[in-house]
Amino acid sequence: MKRNWEALVLKAMGGRDFRLTVLGAESVGGNYRRLRMDGGGLLEAYGVHPTMWVRLWFDNDGRPHQRAYTLVDPDPATGRFDLEFAIHDGCAARWAAAAEPGDTIDATMQGSAFSLPDPAPRHLYLVGDAASLPAVNSLLDAAPDVPATVWLEYADEGEKALTPRARERHEVTWVPRRDEGRHLVDTVCAALPAADDAHYWVACEAASTRGITRHVRRTLGVGKHQLTSLAYWSAR
Repeated sequence: MKRNWEALVLKAMGGRDFRLTVLGAESVGGNYRRLRMDGGGLLEAYGVHPTMWVRLWFDNDGRPHQRAYTLVDPDPATGRFDLEFAIHDGCAARWAAAAEPGDTIDATMQGSAFSLPDPAPRHLYLVGDAASLPAVNSLLDAAPDVPATVWLEYADEGEKALTPRARERHEVTWVPRRDEGRHLVDTVCAALPAADDAHYWVACEAASTRGITRHVRRTLGVGKHQLTSLAYWSAR
């Protein structure tokens, strides 16, 4: 598949290409499919960090299409990791639904960079949804002893089959998607405190991410260095 201008831009920005190989597959909650992947040297080249993600290239009716996916349980010792796909209409979901061991897909590593503050924050406030839950879980795994308050938006009950890796000090609240995401924004903004020793991480639908980020920065007065925000998808 011939790449488009996006691939050229990523290459110019230092992106590196890898070929991933499907090793196995399983259904999760009926609406998701988890693929076990060999990274083709990706983990050896980059190591592992929380919320690590990669861009995958799909064939969309003859046109290249790229989407980003968070690595689930990356293992540097074996070079393997999982990827989770929501099964709905779209070229990425169609590819994942049909993927079998031995199938390959091209990937580009560019743009994924995150590390927890050092020293560790006294509290984590995490806002996500089914799409960003693998990233949320990677943060909870990276800081198992740091108290965390987590809000996760869900569009249907089946998404709750994607299990948060909450421990004793982690509080998780599932929030139904209503009013085009406004319910999540109102729920989180009403509950979030301002804290100098906390880190805020927001990664959900684009409009919701903007609304919560604006509240954290402008209303709570949280410093830029205490906030990480990234729109994982757009409803428009």
